[in-house]
Amino acid sequence: MRNYIIKIIGVFTVFIMVSCSEDTIDLEGLGSITGRVVNEGTNEPIENVKIETNPGTSTVFTDKNGDYKIKGVPAGKYSLSAQKEGLLAAFEGITVITDNELEIVFEMKVETANNRPPSAATLSAPLDNELDQPVSVKLVWSASDPDKDDLTYVINLRNDKNTSVEVFENITDTTYTVTDLSYATRYFWQVTASDGINPPVNSATFTFETIDVPNNRVVFTRIVNGNSVIYSADESGGTEIALTSSSKNSFRPRKNTATGKIAFLQSVGSQTHLFTMDEDGTNVKQVTSSIGVSGFSLEEIDISWSQQGAKLLFPNQNKLYSINTDGSGLTLVYQTTGDLITEVDKNDTAGLIAIKTNDLDGYSVQIFTINEAGVVQDIVLTGENGAAGSIHLSAAGDKLLYGRDISGSEDPTTYRQLDTHVFVYEFAGGTSTDISTDKPAGTNDLDARFAPNEASAILVNTSNDGVSVRNIQTVTISNTDTRNTIIENGEMPDWK
Repeated sequence: MRNYIIKIIGVFTVFIMVSCSEDTIDLEGLGSITGRVVNEGTNEPIENVKIETNPGTSTVFTDKNGDYKIKGVPAGKYSLSAQKEGLLAAFEGITVITDNELEIVFEMKVETANNRPPSAATLSAPLDNELDQPVSVKLVWSASDPDKDDLTYVINLRNDKNTSVEVFENITDTTYTVTDLSYATRYFWQVTASDGINPPVNSATFTFETIDVPNNRVVFTRIVNGNSVIYSADESGGTEIALTSSSKNSFRPRKNTATGKIAFLQSVGSQTHLFTMDEDGTNVKQVTSSIGVSGFSLEEIDISWSQQGAKLLFPNQNKLYSINTDGSGLTLVYQTTGDLITEVDKNDTAGLIAIKTNDLDGYSVQIFTINEAGVVQDIVLTGENGAAGSIHLSAAGDKLLYGRDISGSEDPTTYRQLDTHVFVYEFAGGTSTDISTDKPAGTNDLDARFAPNEASAILVNTSNDGVSVRNIQTVTISNTDTRNTIIENGEMPDWK
């Protein structure tokens, strides 16, 4: 009985093996693989994709239609791959059957398809709502990318004074210094991080406020990129601030402490007009329009505040005009019989206006004062050869500062001055005191103004060659051997 059961089991086993063998792979035969490679999503065919098997048999490339075919592949199991630079490799497990053609379609993704975006930048300095920041601020942040991609950043900076937005692009570091910010201004900044693959990611927005406007009492000019730019500085020449742009020619600044304004001249096309601005360079307004500022030489022309800052005086050829700071009320104040009016200075307390006139070449200079009715009061200088100017009345109106080339040289072509000294004229005695006795030989003292305390004068000293650098100096009036350079490469100073 036992032997009989074993025989039945054996027969049954053979029957099962024979039945299964009809579905097995003939490992001795050959098959083929065919198919197409397309872009995932668009189904556009991809050319020149490398198709190969592992274990290796043969390698083929797709044609312009994205089609491929591998012939004579031994029956068996393989890993079929599709690879092309810029695309993610695709793999497919396959089984090749003898005398059968296997069709495999690959949908390939761009290489960055699985790339993850960077984290939003974390802003760290200045801290949010930080106060008293300088006008050159170092912005600091951090960011990371999960795929270790190189990141670039864009900074957007705006303020609460206007609608302008400054954009700083292509930054590869996590710090950036922004310069030339406005004083007493609230700024908003945001950093955008980009890996060049995913959409850019924005940070939070932080704010900071800049420090108040420094008490810079000195204003002056300096040539930058071919144009005159107005600056301010403290009494030692420090904390220089550019108040006007180098894209425009702005010169002859005159401060008015009562209004907190600076009057100045600026080129407008072929004309020169009178402007005002706040002490930080903002709120610029053009004052003159129909009649501009003109005369013998724009480099020599001077202007003056009047009526405690409500009006301005300016020359136009042989006429002296007054105008309200809003551009209204243009009034003729004084007119010569022919000589050009080049400089003017008004003292409201004394009711005096000092005027300098000259001929078309800048010579035959007369310096005198008139009252507000236009009646001549004192003749300070007349009948002297050579250039003269730099007129400035003292606070009490009892003295006048002026300059004169004591060499008496006259050159109508170059208007070169050889030995210009600064004098203090006292109306009471009609005497002039030379305060340039310690001036270096071969130099000129120009553009002189009383210091606020009138114990010293601020002026420009430069070589008489007419091309050397001009330096702004202070000279003690009672001790003229005390001379200090406070600003290098500057001219047209004013000190209030």
